Amino acid sequence: MTESAVLLNKHEVERYLSYEDLIPRLESVLGKFSKRDSSEIIQPVRSVVPIQQHNGFLGVMPAYLAAEGILCTKMVTFYQRAEGSSLPSTQATVLLFDPEHGHVTAIMDGEAITAKRTAAVSAISTKLFMPALSKVLCILGSGQQARSHYDVFTKLFKFKEVRVWSRRREMAHRFVNDLQGPVRVCSSVKEAVMGADVIVTATGASEPILFGEWVKSGAHVAAVGACRPDWRELDDVLMREAVVYVDSREGGTAESGDIVLSGAQVFAELGEVINGSFPAQREKTTVFKSLGMGIQDAVSAKLVLEKWNSEH
Repeated sequence: MTESAVLLNKHEVERYLSYEDLIPRLESVLGKFSKRDSSEIIQPVRSVVPIQQHNGFLGVMPAYLAAEGILCTKMVTFYQRAEGSSLPSTQATVLLFDPEHGHVTAIMDGEAITAKRTAAVSAISTKLFMPALSKVLCILGSGQQARSHYDVFTKLFKFKEVRVWSRRREMAHRFVNDLQGPVRVCSSVKEAVMGADVIVTATGASEPILFGEWVKSGAHVAAVGACRPDWRELDDVLMREAVVYVDSREGGTAESGDIVLSGAQVFAELGEVINGSFPAQREKTTVFKSLGMGIQDAVSAKLVLEKWNSEH
């Protein structure tokens, strides 16, 4: 029955997916997930197929939200590209199904969903954990995630200074030239992060690039790269000294090299803080290790389809 499925491209998904609508839905589903009611939400840890010959991976992220009637899966490929490659590091497609009859109801571009829902969840973490009177935002990376994080962070928070670093300086300048506001390109990670209140790591790094000795006490780090158990963005000092939050304990301890290889203890899930069962320790240095979850894609895709249906 896929002939009746709605097809939505990247431009359409971006148009229908607003942060104002998305963030409350993500907060709600993160809270529900952390209650671990299997009659409400079923979401296995992402299945990953290594494509060793081409330095890539295929990830499959299914989720079923019974109360909302959402059955969804995302298929995403992610690759470690050679320096200077013009190919995207990640590509994705999201499928929505009719939970009762099993047929596909929508096929949509997953890159826009991934970029926006990841940035929105990072923004939720930042709202909870960033220091009071935060003035300086630092973004490490210059790809699609860097852009989506810049968009939502500058929309929701009032930073006086934004700094960007990228491994390739010309990419950082290209990234900054596409933005509306004033942004400073930094020549080193250390220069970018020193004194920053909020730091976003959205890189393709597999070895640590952010070191605890550079991070201001009380800063909040939203770490969205390094989604494999042997990849890192953050060093042992930062991981062991910070209060570590995750989107999913199971995902964090299975998939995050920053957690697995540092031996850091996970303090709480974001949903547990939203539910009030664990505190937001914003007076301390905090790390939110984001891995992404199928339920985040599911509520995002449902929102896109609702918006499309309202116009057709």
